[in-house]
Amino acid sequence: MRPKHIVFGIASFFPGVQSLRSRLQPSVKKGHADSARYCYSVWLRHLVHAHRNGFNAWPETVAELGPGSSLGVGLSALITGSSKYYGLEVIDRADMEKNVAVFHELVEMFARREDIPDNNEFPDVKPLLATYDFPVHVLDENRMREALEKNRLESIRDSITKTGGRITYKAPWHEVDVIEKHTVDMIYSQAVLEHVDDLSNAYRAMALWLKPGGYVSHEIDFKSHKLAATWDGHWACSDFVWRLVRGNRPYLLNRAPLSEHLAMLELRGFKTRCRDIYRSEPSVAAEKLAPRFRGMSEDDRTSASAFIQASRGR
Repeated sequence: MRPKHIVFGIASFFPGVQSLRSRLQPSVKKGHADSARYCYSVWLRHLVHAHRNGFNAWPETVAELGPGSSLGVGLSALITGSSKYYGLEVIDRADMEKNVAVFHELVEMFARREDIPDNNEFPDVKPLLATYDFPVHVLDENRMREALEKNRLESIRDSITKTGGRITYKAPWHEVDVIEKHTVDMIYSQAVLEHVDDLSNAYRAMALWLKPGGYVSHEIDFKSHKLAATWDGHWACSDFVWRLVRGNRPYLLNRAPLSEHLAMLELRGFKTRCRDIYRSEPSVAAEKLAPRFRGMSEDDRTSASAFIQASRGR
């Protein structure tokens, strides 16, 4: 592990250190979720894959795990026809003023039918697409004309700052009753599930929230997030050292490999229709892995990220 992250983890036990570090870090980076172009790209990638895999590409109600400070991906869903959006976070850090600005940028992008920002602009964003042209086969003119109706857009904008409308933001969320059972058409996340401590509860909640035939769409990043010198170095870290790295932070990485996510989906009755794996060669020898990871399969060891879409009950 990188020594500085062990130091950061230990320091997080001291009051005020974590919040000070957050304030000193740049708030917006290129490709971060605060960017309207990033949010536009992420939503359309999930939507295009949903259409390709035979899912409902016009979900009435959507829920997002881990939107962070930006609701931009959820706003993209609302702009393109969804009626209700749930954003579920561990920490309340939504910047509603910024979200209003992102909303207006997104409306302009959809009005122009801009092409999807590709991997030249966002090289680390998955899933990949065969073409990054605006998906007229999914968002045809009739749908977009109805979705971009002036009064409808005004109601979405009003919901950003007025809770109880089209947007419900919950932080923190821990219990499954934050969303009524069997009311959601689509649940998605982008590089979030690798940070969730209680994965079992998260997958249980998703299974309960979805309508029959509803689906999940998740991009999961299994890499070390630069906590280690190599992409897979976090799997070589002992549990003791990992506790130091984690420190008192509200979340970090759960280190769960691909097979754990697939097993939990199966346990909760999901049927996987899409499993796009983005692979990297292992850089850590098997004998150097921490004891709890030495039994990892070759499939897990080479899975750097995965895009998964799976349906519930149908």
